[in-house]
Parts: sequence; structure tokens; C-alpha cells
Amino acid sequence: MKSKNLIVVFFFLAGLFACNPAEKADLVILNGKVVTIDEDNPLAEAVAVINDKIVAVGENSRIRKFIDEPNTVVIDADGRLVIPGFNDAHAHFGPVNPDYIELRYITDPSVITEKVKEQVEKLKPGELIRGGHWEHEMFSNKEWPTKELLDEVAPDNPVVLSRADGHSVLVNSYVIDKSGITKDTPDPFGGEIQRDPLTGEPTGIFKESAQRLLKYGAMPVERTEEEEAEREWKGYLMALEMARELGVTSIQIPGRANWSMFEKLQKEGELTSRIDIGGVLTADEEQLMLYQEQREKYPPENNWLRFGYLKGFMDGTLGSGTALMFEPFSDEPDKSGLPQMTYDELEARVLAADAAGFQIGIHAIGTKANYWILNAYEKAQEVNGKRDSRHRSEHAQLLIQEDIPRFAALGVIASMQPTHCITDKRFCEKRIGIERSKGAYAWRSLLDEGARIAFGTDYSVEPLNPMEGLYAAVTRKDRLGEEGEGWFPEEKLTMEEAIKLYTLESSYSQFMEDRKGMIKPGYLADIVITDKDLMTIPEDEIMKTTVDYTIVGGKIVFQK
Repeated sequence: MKSKNLIVVFFFLAGLFACNPAEKADLVILNGKVVTIDEDNPLAEAVAVINDKIVAVGENSRIRKFIDEPNTVVIDADGRLVIPGFNDAHAHFGPVNPDYIELRYITDPSVITEKVKEQVEKLKPGELIRGGHWEHEMFSNKEWPTKELLDEVAPDNPVVLSRADGHSVLVNSYVIDKSGITKDTPDPFGGEIQRDPLTGEPTGIFKESAQRLLKYGAMPVERTEEEEAEREWKGYLMALEMARELGVTSIQIPGRANWSMFEKLQKEGELTSRIDIGGVLTADEEQLMLYQEQREKYPPENNWLRFGYLKGFMDGTLGSGTALMFEPFSDEPDKSGLPQMTYDELEARVLAADAAGFQIGIHAIGTKANYWILNAYEKAQEVNGKRDSRHRSEHAQLLIQEDIPRFAALGVIASMQPTHCITDKRFCEKRIGIERSKGAYAWRSLLDEGARIAFGTDYSVEPLNPMEGLYAAVTRKDRLGEEGEGWFPEEKLTMEEAIKLYTLESSYSQFMEDRKGMIKPGYLADIVITDKDLMTIPEDEIMKTTVDYTIVGGKIVFQK
């Protein structure tokens, strides 16, 4: 009887303690529609945060007990959606260049001429003009632009304008001449100099590795080192401001980036997104040792700056007609893509990097490119042994049906960018036909086979805004909207699935699913509150949804 009474007292005290937490919260969110992405507790009303961690998730009545007025910051979500912060699994994130000529979504090529002319008037002869994000498939004539758009207005300045995918550039005759390129210059391995079919002269379009032939001959801009440093600093601040306004709390940068600048941003208290930076996929032992030193300096245990994965390129893009395919393109039957290395070289790099314990992510768009990298990853398991490597296909855009189950079988992550689907669907069937298009952006098929998918944007190829990606994932429709069920609607996702791939699954892709990507006690307090309920609004409202609050590590870094 005595022991039974002791048990009763124990549970009474335990319940009392649970209802009256000893610690008070630094931040509390009340009255929210909290979609936690935690299967054990999928919906809640409120969240409590101490320091940079979530300590409680539940009903308002319970979470209010964590409030210590006036010391606790209290956010009344007023019924708004509360979700984990977005984790962009693939973004080329760096400083914003205020002089960059933005050509995204233009439909009239003459706009290129007008914008270049405006920039020439601001510069001295010889100074470099950069811009890009044009997409010739959006032009009214759907034709590749040529140097003639630039030559008349920019005869004395180098002009370099990247296609939206970054795998082709348009340059003017100034650049071609400075580079010593003529109609007799051969195409390099993995590259193409686009030529006039009548004269054989370069048109101004350089694809893939052919871009490395270009020498801009640019005059140095007359800025002091201090002015250049200040300009770069402001560019990074602008980029981080954009990210937090969009609710992007984590960013995985493929390949190399400026470690020292991100360290400075963190030291100055300006770093408001968590950053992973990797390296270039290589078989060179000395380089792998240098990467190991970087990994030790920025270890997996870090929450802000971490060494990521080693990035390689297997092919180009569908838009540039350089994705590596098994069969020729339907609209260019003499071409089937441009491999960026031989299979033997790919395998050698994968085996070496895997043996050294690195995670690997390889750009693979086409069917043959993805087949090759899956083969290389499988070979690594045979030679080096199986481990929790979480190697990645960066993009995984076009797959043969036989390869879809291999992702789960090999534990390979499909690192995908849903907006690529609604950008490329305009010309995908023209380029590869309907049958091959069935394996394009196969999100549902991959998930049904048990594969892991991480979502991102490929910024600045596509906008950084996650709302565009969510819209693409659940509709597979053009950004302007269209009738019907969307492009191959059987591959669509639910909104909650799409958010999960953009949060928890992106965290899984960087080995952080144990502490990031859910609204759950013990997890980092990276939280977003939106102005509309993404779970219930009509599809045409998704891209109009904005972020009201962005919270990173328990601190409000953006408030509308």
C-alpha cells in the first residue's frame, strides 16, 4: 500500500513539473496551425523555444506556461501556418551583383539589346558586362540568340550573358576576337561552339566546356581593394536578406564557395542562413587531403558552417541540348548530349572520394548520365564496402524506368529542384518525345520505390523562392497557370509531402535529420510563419504566399 501511494505521488509531481516548466522560454509561438513534419506529432497549436532549440510543441494551454513576461518574445500566429524553415539542398548562393543584367522570363530578344545598351552607357570601353537567365525557349521565335544582338551596341566592351541554366553563354564579337576563336577552332571535349550553318562562323553561343575557351580581354574596373571588398560585403548582405525574406533558413552550396566571407558574416552576426559548402569531385590524393582538413575545420557537428559534399558534373542540361541521353534528341537527331568526363574517369573519382569517406553529389540531367552515376555509386559499394554515404544525383531530372528503384536500393538521394519541371516542360516533349518524358521529374515514382528526395532551387538558375517550388511540386503546371491536372499528374505530390522534401528530407541529405527539419523538441528552432495556409489555399494562391516571420536558431531574423 505504501509503495502504491509513492507511485501516485511520483506521477502527481511529474505531471506538476510538466505543467510548470522550471525554465522559461525565450520565444513562444501561440495560436498557430503548426505543421511539424513530425510523424509522431503532426499538428500543434504552439511552440516554445529556449536559446536556439525547440523545447515544447503542443496546445496553447501547455505552451503558455513557458511564458515569462516581459522576457519571453511571444508571437501570436493568429491561425497562420507554422512550418520548419526551408532548407535549399542545391543553391549557388553568393553575393548579389547590382550590375548584373537580369534577363529572366523575357520573351522578346530585342530586350537583350536594349539592356546591354543601357549598361554600356554606364561603363568605359573594355569594362566587362555580365548578365543572364535568358531562356530561348521563352522567346517568341524560340531561336537561340546570336552575337548580332550585342555587336552594334557593344562594339568595345566584352559582353557575357549566361543562359538560365548556366550551361551556355551568349557573347559578342569582341569576346570571340579576344579569344582568338574562328570558324576553324575545333569543339573541345564536352563542349560545343555553335556555328552559322552557312558560313561556319561562331554565332556567339558557347556550350559547356567551350565556355573555357573564352578570354574576355576585360579592362579592370577602377575600384580600390577597399571599395571592391565593401561591394562584395554588401552583395552577401543582400543575398542573405533575400533568403530570410523567403524563409530559407539553410542553404547547401554545391561545390566551392567563399569560406572566409561566410566566417566573417557569422562573426559579425549577419549570417542568417545555415551554410554547407563542399568541394570539387576529384581522385587526386593531395586535394582530397586538403578537403579532409576543411572537413575537420567545419565538421558535421557544426550547425552554422559545415563542409558538405564533393560536386562533379556528368553532363549538361535539357535546355541547352547537352544532357547525356541514351538516344538522340528528337529535335536534334545528330546529338545525344555532351558528357563532361568519360565513365572510367567518373568511376575513378567516385571510388577515390568514397574511399576517403566523402559524400558525393554529381550533376546528372540525362538518362545516361544518371545511369552512369548510379553504376559508379554501385561500384563504390562493391569495392569500398557499404556505408551510410548518402551520395546524391544532383537534379536526377530524366530517368529510365529501370533506374528508379535503384535510388532506394543504393541509398542514393535524388537532389531535385521542382521548378525545373515547370520550366523545362515547355520543351521537354519536343526535345525527347512523350515516352521518354514519362521519366522526367519522377517524384512520386521515386517516393513509391522508397527513395529519398531533397528539394532545392538551383538558384540562381531558378528563383530562390520556395513557394515556386511548392507550386511546381503539387501542380506540375506553368507559372501562369493552365487548365487540367498538370504535366504527367501521376507524379504530383501533396503539399505536406512537398514541404517535407524541402525541410526534413533536405536535412537528411546533409546528415542533419536528427536536429533540423522538424518542429520537434530538441530540434533547432528554424521556423517559418506564412501569410496564407499552404495546406488549403487554391493552387493559384501558392506563389502569392509570402513569409511573415522567419526564425533561425530561436531568433526572429525577418518580420514583415
